[in-house]
Amino acid sequence: MTTQAEKARQFQALHAAHEAFVIPNPWDIGSARLLALAGFKALATSSAGYAFSRGLPDNAVGRAQMMLHLADIAGATDLPVSADLENGFGDAPEDCAETIRQAAQAGVVGGSIEDATGRADEPIYAFGAAVERVRAAVEAARAQPFPFTLTARAENYLVGRPDIEDTIRRLQAYQEAGADVLYAPGLKTREEIAAVVDALERPVNVLMGLQGVLLSFDELRAMGVRRVSVGGSLARAALGAFLRAAHEIRDHGTFNYAIDAASGNELNQLFSTAAEKWETPR
Repeated sequence: MTTQAEKARQFQALHAAHEAFVIPNPWDIGSARLLALAGFKALATSSAGYAFSRGLPDNAVGRAQMMLHLADIAGATDLPVSADLENGFGDAPEDCAETIRQAAQAGVVGGSIEDATGRADEPIYAFGAAVERVRAAVEAARAQPFPFTLTARAENYLVGRPDIEDTIRRLQAYQEAGADVLYAPGLKTREEIAAVVDALERPVNVLMGLQGVLLSFDELRAMGVRRVSVGGSLARAALGAFLRAAHEIRDHGTFNYAIDAASGNELNQLFSTAAEKWETPR
C-alpha cells in the first residue's frame, strides 16, 4: 500500500499541476474501490452520502463515527483521500484544529472546514470567527508530518444566502489565512463561478451534480476551475435508482429495474480485482 506521506504528495501535486481534475465522492469502501478502478486520481468523502448509508440525514454523524469512516475510505485504495469534515464538529477554532488532527490520524491527506453553523437562526459564522476557525485548521494541518491539503468552504449558497460578494470576501480571507483550496458549494451559474475563480489565486473547487447545473468538466476547466467534486450526488443517484426500483415493485409488481442494474458477474469481477490490489480495512 502507498504510504500516507506518498498519498499526500500525490494530492499536493495534483493541485500544483495547473491541470483540472475531478475528485468524486464515494460513501463506502465498495464505491471507493469502484471509483479507483474507474481511473480517478483522488477521492473525497461525502458527509451526506455516508449519513444516508447509515439511515441518517446529513450532518447527523458525530466526529468519532466519522473518523472510523475516514479510516475505511483512506485504507480502501492507494488513492489520496480528502475528507468532508463539515464545520469541524464544533464552533471553536480549537474544535476545527482537533478535527484536522484526528482526520490526519485516520489516514486522509486533506480535508475541508466549512463556515456553516448548522443552526437555522444563524446559519453562517460571523466573518471574524469564520476566519479564525480556518486559521486554526491551517495551523493544525501544517503541524502534520506530511503536506495536509486544507480546503476552506464558504457555505452561503447552501443555506439560502446567495450573496456572491460576501462569498468572495470570505474565500479571500480564508486564502489569506492559509487555506490551500477554496470552495463555495452551491454556485450554479457560469457568471458566479467565474467571479469566484477570478477573485482568488489558489485552486478553486466547484461542486457539480446539483439539479439545474449543466456545465461540463471541459467548460469548468476552461473557466479556470482546478478541482471538481460531486458531493453526495453519486450516493443520491444510487439511492434514486434503489427507490425507483422499490416503487416499481410495490406499485406495479414488475421488475424491469433489473435491466439497468449492474450484473453480479461484473461486480464480482471488479471487487475480486480490488481485493487483489487492496486489503479491506478491518
